[in-house]
Amino acid sequence: MARRAKSAAFAELYDEQVWRVYGFFGYRVASRDDAEDLTQQTFERALRAWSRFDPQRGQAATWLLSIARNLLIDHYRRDRSRFRQPVEGAEAEDRLGSVPAPEEDLGIDPELDRALAGLGERERELIALRFGGELTGPEIAEFTGLTLANVQQILSRTLRRLHSELESSELARRERA
Repeated sequence: MARRAKSAAFAELYDEQVWRVYGFFGYRVASRDDAEDLTQQTFERALRAWSRFDPQRGQAATWLLSIARNLLIDHYRRDRSRFRQPVEGAEAEDRLGSVPAPEEDLGIDPELDRALAGLGERERELIALRFGGELTGPEIAEFTGLTLANVQQILSRTLRRLHSELESSELARRERA
């Protein structure tokens, strides 16, 4: 009976948190496939570790996002290794031509995605936790080990920077039209 209750609790957790985890990845990776795969891997790891989850130590949402964060780090490490092949001669053109372009349809506006790409790693992570993972300032502070004031300051500055970047892009687009 206890096993059935744990299974039901995990299924409920999945239903409540799947879009938060997917949203976190949506702000961090370039393709829908990668976001979906990483979301699936997060819940697979969480399921394997579910018996060790202790709600006294933290919230399930932050526990899942810490799993997601670790998977993202692993994903970036693996992704970088693909680009270490030397490029030479005509073969290189064939290889470069066969590399698929990243998907841009993650639900994030392409202009916003470009602006996000210009952020530093810490700023992008905090934006992903706040808007993709839907964590509050205090939850982000607990999750990252930063003070609440620092989280709020970084988010505020980053949002102002994004706003300015998006306004500049909009003005440039209007001038070209």
